[in-house]
Amino acid sequence: MEKKSSFYGPLIGMAILACMMATFFYLIVRTFLFLQADYHWYEKILAFLLLLAETFTMTHSFGYFLNLYHVIAKPSGPAFSMDNVPPLNDYPPVAIIVSSFKEPLDILEDTLTCFYNLTYPNKHIYFLDDTRYGLPGQDQSAMAAYRRSIDALCQRIGVNLFRRVWHGAKAGMINDFLAFLAGERREGFEFSNFEETTPKLDERYIIVFDADQNPFPDFVEPLVAFMEANPKLAFIQTPQYYTNFETNRVARAAGLQQAIFYEYICEGKSMQDAMFCCGTNVVFRREALVSVGGFEERSVTEDFATSLKFHLGGWSSAYLNKVCAFGMGPEDLGGYFKQQFRWALGTVGLYREILGEFFRNPHRLPVAKWWEYFLSGTHYFVGWVLFIMMLCPILYLFLEVPSFFARPEIYFLFFFPYILLTLTLFIFTLSQRRYGMAELGIGIVLQAITFPVYMKASVQGLLGIRGSFGVTPKGGSTSLPLRALWPQVLLCMAAAGATAYGLNRLYFEDTATSAILVNCLWCVYHVAILSTILYFNQPEGAEHG
Repeated sequence: MEKKSSFYGPLIGMAILACMMATFFYLIVRTFLFLQADYHWYEKILAFLLLLAETFTMTHSFGYFLNLYHVIAKPSGPAFSMDNVPPLNDYPPVAIIVSSFKEPLDILEDTLTCFYNLTYPNKHIYFLDDTRYGLPGQDQSAMAAYRRSIDALCQRIGVNLFRRVWHGAKAGMINDFLAFLAGERREGFEFSNFEETTPKLDERYIIVFDADQNPFPDFVEPLVAFMEANPKLAFIQTPQYYTNFETNRVARAAGLQQAIFYEYICEGKSMQDAMFCCGTNVVFRREALVSVGGFEERSVTEDFATSLKFHLGGWSSAYLNKVCAFGMGPEDLGGYFKQQFRWALGTVGLYREILGEFFRNPHRLPVAKWWEYFLSGTHYFVGWVLFIMMLCPILYLFLEVPSFFARPEIYFLFFFPYILLTLTLFIFTLSQRRYGMAELGIGIVLQAITFPVYMKASVQGLLGIRGSFGVTPKGGSTSLPLRALWPQVLLCMAAAGATAYGLNRLYFEDTATSAILVNCLWCVYHVAILSTILYFNQPEGAEHG
């Protein structure tokens, strides 16, 4: 594998540079065509929005290819892999924790059993029960029975149980746990020691899992070895893998969508010391958490927000591209949309802070880190980008807006090199990680039909609306009513109608033939994407029919 990589390295490096140049030249040509076009004022607005959408897409493409360059063509930073794990001569104490908010008992039992079976000798396991038992309107007898079941489960497996008065969701719970380790007993503190020995509360590292993430037995050793050898590392992130990948269409597409992120993007960020925490399957240095005041409780994406605190505080981060744990992905569109809304809301909300921090003190972080935070913070504006790109061909075919269309030979002269180079490089590099074109496509399509969720979340994030934490549903799937999917359905119908109307214009009109044909093709492409909303909205049982 190393010989193949060294052989392809220079070729891929030249291909990456060619993609970057094609992106740059395409944007220059598009900007020039926009400026010289004879538009009415309302056409100018629409054309400007389309140019912004294309600029967004190509900026993020540029960022992706830059990460590729760091990983493949010119490795420029420390690489953390299973091939260079440092020797581990000592076993410092480690806390294995999971914070749970009313998770199903069978899922918790699987997770805690995996914790118990970890081979690391000096570990202490803590179950952080964040369930709110006293809320009005709940079935109090059912909640009391659930609480007793949690107690019995922890006692049977031998897992320490921690509770406190609810605040700040997962971030607040972990912060209260850190205070507990430091000897502080906050309001509502309850601790039950179900281990064979009483922990000394001197853990050097905190390993955090979501309630449905099950680590492999050897999860801890390589991560602790890297942390011991790199004292400025605040955390090491590892990827997520969904066990319902093969049996559920939404989980499969969501897993493939994440695979694109967890491969070259995360490795490239890590090499630039700009990797951010993803909230689970991650080891933290307790000293680093304490030094930045713990997890950020004001954001629903506390992991991303806390990563910024680490980097601003002078700490480093890393990513180990090895599947060390497995869990469950969202099993229907409702669960997936809920997950994506929370991620988008928190990320865009933090983007305001990133910009503020940058303008107040741009020298606090290197340019490479600011660049990566800029890309991550703006990612979820993709909903507006997708909407604009889907809307523009429809408006042109129905209303001839904009009335001026650039000479197609100039457009294609710069568009085709860009799209051909970028798609070829994207598909080839991920094929080296054993991902096929069809697999990649299904993840991209699921993201595309989520555009209304991203649009709503990005607006609320910009307005500073925090939102609330919600657990992604697990254990079965249901269909959403079509009225809940009206943006996708309406835009799909509009694109189909615009295609028919455009073909009619091609038959009866003898002007702007190329422009009409190109926009018809775009509408057909968007109909194909948007119509998959019906495929993804099938309940899990339909998958096996």
